[in-house]
Amino acid sequence: MDFILPDSALVELEAKLATASRRQRLELLVALAWHSRQRDTRRALDLAKEAEAVMQTVADAEERKQVSARLALVRGEVRWLFGDIDSARDFADAARSQFDALEDPVGCADACWLSSWVASERGDRGRRERELDNAIRHARRAGDARRKTIAELVRLRWLAFEDARAAERSFHERFDIDQLETDPVLATWANDLLGLLASNTSDFALGVEHQIRAHDAALQTGQLHRAVFAIANIGVAFNNLGDHLSALDWLERGLNLSRTAGWPGCIGLCLMQTAEPLRLLGRRDAARAMLNEALDILRPLQHSHNYDLALQYMGDLELDGGDCAVALDTFIRLEERERARPGAGLSLIVQRGKAQALCLLGRPTEALDVATNAVALARERGDAYNEVAALRVLAEIHSMHRLPSPDTRAASGPLHFLEQALALAETIKGYTVPGELLDAVSREYAAAGDIARAYEYALQANQARQKTHSLEATNRAIAMQVFHETERARLLGEHHRQLAEAEARRVELLEQTNTTLEVLGVIGQEITAQLSDAAVFETLNRHVHDLLDVSYFAIYVTDAEGKGLQPEFAVEDGRAIRMRYIALDNPYSDAARCVRERRQIVHNLEPGYAHASHVPGTSRTASVMFAPLAISDRVLGAMSIQSMKRYAYAEREQLIFRTLSAYGAIALDNARAYSRLNETLDALRATQRQLMEKNLELEQAYRQLEEQSLKDPLTGLRNRRFLTEQLDRDVSLTLRRYEDHARHGSPPPVDDDLVFFMIDFDHFKQLNDQHGHPAGDAVLVQLRERLESVFRESDYLVRWGGEEFLAVARGTHRTEAPALAERVRLAIGGAPFLIPGGRTVHKTCSIGFACFPFLPQRPRWANWAQAIEFADKALYMAKHSGRDGWVGLHAAEGFAPQEAFGAVIESLERRLEQGDITVRSRWQVNAG
Repeated sequence: MDFILPDSALVELEAKLATASRRQRLELLVALAWHSRQRDTRRALDLAKEAEAVMQTVADAEERKQVSARLALVRGEVRWLFGDIDSARDFADAARSQFDALEDPVGCADACWLSSWVASERGDRGRRERELDNAIRHARRAGDARRKTIAELVRLRWLAFEDARAAERSFHERFDIDQLETDPVLATWANDLLGLLASNTSDFALGVEHQIRAHDAALQTGQLHRAVFAIANIGVAFNNLGDHLSALDWLERGLNLSRTAGWPGCIGLCLMQTAEPLRLLGRRDAARAMLNEALDILRPLQHSHNYDLALQYMGDLELDGGDCAVALDTFIRLEERERARPGAGLSLIVQRGKAQALCLLGRPTEALDVATNAVALARERGDAYNEVAALRVLAEIHSMHRLPSPDTRAASGPLHFLEQALALAETIKGYTVPGELLDAVSREYAAAGDIARAYEYALQANQARQKTHSLEATNRAIAMQVFHETERARLLGEHHRQLAEAEARRVELLEQTNTTLEVLGVIGQEITAQLSDAAVFETLNRHVHDLLDVSYFAIYVTDAEGKGLQPEFAVEDGRAIRMRYIALDNPYSDAARCVRERRQIVHNLEPGYAHASHVPGTSRTASVMFAPLAISDRVLGAMSIQSMKRYAYAEREQLIFRTLSAYGAIALDNARAYSRLNETLDALRATQRQLMEKNLELEQAYRQLEEQSLKDPLTGLRNRRFLTEQLDRDVSLTLRRYEDHARHGSPPPVDDDLVFFMIDFDHFKQLNDQHGHPAGDAVLVQLRERLESVFRESDYLVRWGGEEFLAVARGTHRTEAPALAERVRLAIGGAPFLIPGGRTVHKTCSIGFACFPFLPQRPRWANWAQAIEFADKALYMAKHSGRDGWVGLHAAEGFAPQEAFGAVIESLERRLEQGDITVRSRWQVNAG
């Protein structure tokens, strides 16, 4: 019996079933049941049942033992998948005993395999390892290389939680991944292990790559349980990278797959992993609801690694919500569980959470010790991601409690650790540095008085938040929350519908009256379809009068405190009447009594007798009946009817009234669930609108900050940062056009050059010395208007530093540069500048320019920054040639240097003498 088959092989087995003989059919049924154990567990059980029936007629005693043992493994694995661990263990043990007696090593290997997973769910690490070793031994004895390899890979998988480096070293010594990839069954487990190893060393991008391969291979081979776990690991990795949208996408896929399969362990796993990105996106209520549901589902598996993970996520959620004492208790509980069952791989995370809780509870000394140990452990394991988290906690401890800095060179204690965390975060491939970390760095720089760096990190924090908390991710989180709420409401409604159907079946058994049943069925559908309390009351009132003899009908609903019954509806002979509030401990009220005792109460009264519940001013009745509005363990209220006829409510009538009460309870609960769902949807829509508005505000503020950060605050001209961000696009366009012309053998382009003009005022220091800095600032401000009169709107005007300016003429032929330089010179020197006090001054400037590409025939020889360096050299030459002039440097025609730019610029004087580089200046033009 193969351990696992790909889908294609399973299709072949299915095809053979239709034409198989009875003996062949038995073999096929057993094989299909075995290979459907994860693909379709319910069908696997049906096939096993059919196989047992066929076995009784065609199999001998020995074959029956073999079939029974294999089918016991099918049932055992199904029980394991559905969280019935004790039954799964019993089936695995029984199968192993049978296979031992049959001396079947393959069957023994499979039984040990199942036992190892059961032991894992029970938190029994020792037995888990022993069973895996036994599976390897039996597979080796059977000569089954695939079973042996899978068990060995899983052995390394568990080792990876304790010693990732040892597991990785052992894998590469023993296996060839390329060879394993040829078999999708083995590829599933190999990529699962490699993905885990990559994530353990914070290479989450590689971890995602391997886990996606594991997921795809698992689906191809019917290993749905492993596919769900791969999805969960993918979600965790994307979450750690800060890509919460991708995490939610994958985890939603896993949740759908798990719910379709109906496996509690997988559903709980996906719920708790989905809660984490919701927490990080700030949706703590939704995260808490999912975690609580996950913990409830996983309670039968409370010794498992996944239950520990759910507790860890709950601890982090309590920290976010400020309930630090509860968080500390949670992490201490996890620490105790880790000590009792070492090897779960959570010790590092537990220490980080414990340290953070201690810090927030005002216990810095203990917090510092625990956080320091967490950093050391993370470094020992090569776990950069968790080391970053632990360093952030150390920074938080120093920030909150103002502890002395461990490094006197750092601006502060928190910055010492935050800078380490930032540097380490840069080493994590594909990792988005959290906005909270960048915010913390910004705050500490601001506290240290470094406002510029604080502003820089604040901008980075905003960008990080926009990336990780995108509107799309937030919408997805809201959508998942709504879906989860809707799904729960749907399941609750389905449960209520099933209760209603069960009640209808009881009516059928007791009454055996089809007419009554049909009427009650229609009524039940109508009642349970109502979505408001008032509609439910009116519908019940109409039908109770149609089916029973009723002169009085009332409905009471339990109050919010659960201490009394509030009358919501009361009618006598078609007339609404007012009723009084009834305390639940009222010893005389049958309405209160039927709620307390959760049972129907019927009274047949003697003529002239007034019942204790009789309301003054209403008719005296002969028959009275009360019934609780109950669902499962909850009582929503009570219904009461009365009749003027004696003995009006016999067994049939009592049954009808109980049925109507059940329908009424279901309808009321549905209506309230629907109302709560609508309130939740309204709140979520309002939150979404607020988020969208806030996002627009943030975008506008960011654009304003971005625009300000690209301008010189004095002149309003652009700054160097603007040039750095914009110029690469222009350079790429210029290079592409030059290279296109070269490729087609055509002459160089005419208007695709970039001309860089370095402009510097002459004797600007004298202006400041004679007239003061306000005069100098006034001249610099007026320079903008003069430069704009020369250059086009599409050109770049940049304040380079001090009194130096850079102008970039885009799409300009290099032959036009001298004329432009002369226009700049005249624009600056041709008219006086106005300075404070109504005075004027005349100023001249020196200009140096160079073109990009510097070598038209080799456009990539020098980059744009190096072209600016040529322009700066030209400016220097203009200064030393008498000022109030311009100098341009050009490569001579045919100049083809073998050296790099650096060598040429260092030997510029020699190149000028040799004529490799030519000078064009104002003085040459005047002399000419």
